[in-house]
Amino acid sequence: MTANPAIYSLREAVVHFGDLKRPVLQQISLRIPRGQFLTVVGPSGCGKSTLLRVLAGLQSLSGGELERSAVPASVVSGGGAAAELRAGFVFQQPALLPWRTALQNLRLPLELGAGSPDDERLLGLLEQVGLSRADASKRPGQLSGGMQMRLSLARALVHDPQVLLLDEPFAAVDDFLRMKLQDSVRSLHDSRGLTTILVTHNLQEAAYLSDRVVVLQPAPRGITADFSVERSRLSPAERRRAPEQFEFLQQLSAALFPS
Repeated sequence: MTANPAIYSLREAVVHFGDLKRPVLQQISLRIPRGQFLTVVGPSGCGKSTLLRVLAGLQSLSGGELERSAVPASVVSGGGAAAELRAGFVFQQPALLPWRTALQNLRLPLELGAGSPDDERLLGLLEQVGLSRADASKRPGQLSGGMQMRLSLARALVHDPQVLLLDEPFAAVDDFLRMKLQDSVRSLHDSRGLTTILVTHNLQEAAYLSDRVVVLQPAPRGITADFSVERSRLSPAERRRAPEQFEFLQQLSAALFPS
């Protein structure tokens, strides 16, 4: 079977910030196939968020190469010429405009860029992420933290991206809500055929959500482990307590914290 084409290819990537003696990222090579759910784990300061920003085009490389591959329109919309690669980014904080309603916050990317707002489609996006149409008229201060994060996720989907980039989006919510948001993200990944790249400190989250997990250590070590994750056809509740989940967590923990 032919492997999926790469949507991102990093070769010997290096990122320096200012006068820091040690680069934030050094000699990072990584191929990310289309349709994969990839999670990057590692200690604070190892460059996880910087790597995500490089993939998003928000951070330039100091050295090395990054190739982004356009997704054929036939994969996305049933035919035609190759489409431009579109990515949605969900940050650690929702970063919503407090004076705008949920629906108005969703309209913002369309108002700032190409495309005209279609409120019916935007209301459908709210429902896809677990919000209701009644929530559309609420301002961020009237929404819980979890609802604000769902709105941020919906905003990342406004331009119908092929890639979803997630920078620790669940770090500030409680464990119960975190599990619900995890299920929402995985469901969106599967139903939309996304390529998803998640940065997290939470090893259980990485094991549960991912098709693949890479361990990133501070420069000059870089990527020190690369795991494929077998995804069985279990319900979310069964998967969370499956023995193979705990076995993989042990492997991941050993790779992250070698004795």
